[in-house]
Amino acid sequence: MDWMSWADPVPGTFLDSAIGISYPRGDAECQATVMLETRPSHANRLGALHGGFLAAFADHALFAGLAAMGRPEQAAAVTVDLTMQYCGSGKVGPHLRAEVELLRETGRMMFLRLTLHQDEELIAASTATVRKAPVAT
Repeated sequence: MDWMSWADPVPGTFLDSAIGISYPRGDAECQATVMLETRPSHANRLGALHGGFLAAFADHALFAGLAAMGRPEQAAAVTVDLTMQYCGSGKVGPHLRAEVELLRETGRMMFLRLTLHQDEELIAASTATVRKAPVAT
């Protein structure tokens, strides 16, 4: 599948300024990859990728991944919970890669997990529950 460009459509929002443009690609019906260029503003005072940035990107990647899976209407969904496990230290410069998987979907909820990598190094893992966007009638 092809890569697409994904960004918050409203300029000046948190996602617009903190994350920027990411590049998702659908890999299978329930799987996607989301790429992001890291920049100095993503770093903590030690020069590594900031944990809060990684959590924000994980949340962003859930929705970019859903769009790449053919579910762009879920951009209006809301995160109910998000857990993070930090597994390594990320660096400014190399691309950050999120591998997103939709585990289960019910009438109102979606359950997802993702991993964050730089090169082949695991940086963090996450699970999330998302309340689906209402269907327009």
